[in-house]
Amino acid sequence: MKYLLAAVMLASAVVGFSEAASAAGGCGPGWYRGPYGGCRPMRGAVVVRPAPVVVAPAPVVVVPRARVCPYGFRWYAGRCRPF
Repeated sequence: MKYLLAAVMLASAVVGFSEAASAAGGCGPGWYRGPYGGCRPMRGAVVVRPAPVVVAPAPVVVVPRARVCPYGFRWYAGRCRPF
């Protein structure tokens, strides 16, 4: 009985949404419903301009200087420390 009820609910939802999906309101492609319910043509063609080309400058890469500690020292915890 649960499955029958679930199937009926699913079927009613599908039927309900199929009417709402008709965006043209029954007028057809290129037409829409006017304020008094009549079908009116959509105005003109849609023109899409291409986006302007933007050339970004090359990224700046900063390479840190190599840390060189004197003989007998090593780089540890942010500074040169003896072994």
